Amino acid sequence: MNIESNTVGIIHLTASVIALLTGLFVLTSIKGNKRHKQLGYIYTIAMIIVNITAFMIYKLFGTFGIFHCFAILSLFTLFAGILPVLSKKSKNYLLTHFTFMYWSVVGLYCALFAELFTRLPILLNIPSSRGIFSALTGISIFLVMIIAFKFFSKYNPIWTKKYENNSIL
Repeated sequence: MNIESNTVGIIHLTASVIALLTGLFVLTSIKGNKRHKQLGYIYTIAMIIVNITAFMIYKLFGTFGIFHCFAILSLFTLFAGILPVLSKKSKNYLLTHFTFMYWSVVGLYCALFAELFTRLPILLNIPSSRGIFSALTGISIFLVMIIAFKFFSKYNPIWTKKYENNSIL
């Protein structure tokens, strides 16, 4: 069934686009202001919808598959990022919030590029197989994670200094 004719697929795609845009904005903009918080809540709601609908999509394997495992991981990073800022109980809750939300957004971009890379055989008119699918998914996720790790390693000391002890200035 095509995504255009599948209500769950349309909801999944729409929530994914909203989460991609709001997640990128939240990561790259000033932290702690009203806009950051509003877009952060939109991102969180969109990601919950993305992950719930992911568990309703079984076309690829016909059963629980690797992307469902990634949805579980995605929910973990999302909740590990949002709960500390809601409860404000830990000493460095903002740093915990920022770290997990960063990886939540990175995970979403991994999913985007995995989706795009797995479409390459179709665009290039190459017969696809599970091996090609797995290789393209793995390569795309690996590339996004390498870039994300390099960025995180470079800026994490700055972020740690800025967000430790819950300062946002």
